[in-house]
Amino acid sequence: MFDIGMSEMLVVGIMALIVVGPKDLPVMFRRVGQFVGKAKGMAREFSSAMNDAADQSGMRDVSSGLSKSLKAATNPIGTAMDGVKDAAKGLTGVDPNSETGKMSAERAENVARIQAGTARAAAERKAREASEAMAKAEELEVSLQQTLAKKAPAPEAVKPAAKPAPAKKTPAKKSAAKKAAAKKADT
Repeated sequence: MFDIGMSEMLVVGIMALIVVGPKDLPVMFRRVGQFVGKAKGMAREFSSAMNDAADQSGMRDVSSGLSKSLKAATNPIGTAMDGVKDAAKGLTGVDPNSETGKMSAERAENVARIQAGTARAAAERKAREASEAMAKAEELEVSLQQTLAKKAPAPEAVKPAAKPAPAKKTPAKKSAAKKAAAKKADT
């Protein structure tokens, strides 16, 4: 209704402070608050009186019927689904002694048998897979042991390592100074 922003409220507050004065400003705000409260109370009372009058005249029933028809016009698939759900709710209370009840019980029994058979087959399959896995693991273990036995040397075939032959002593080289001294002595 009124589009009053924060800046407009600030201008009104400054003007009220200037016009009314700081001494009388709290009294004025209290009276404005009381007036606004009375106005809201009267609006609430008027609204409740109008709702009561609409209830008494049957307008609410017309408006709910109108809203349902508008919903049906705007969302026909949703309305059709609501109708299907209502019809399904009506079918749940079947007499167990009627033919429909007997067929329903028979179908439920068949479903239970199928589920039990499926569970049994799954358990058997898991047991078979487990036994196959165990057999394969045993085969791998045996082949690994055979492979290791072939690669490992026999205990008799192991010979102690031979000692290396001692290295021959090579004559030490004469240093350059000794060679020079020997040469001088020869000459």
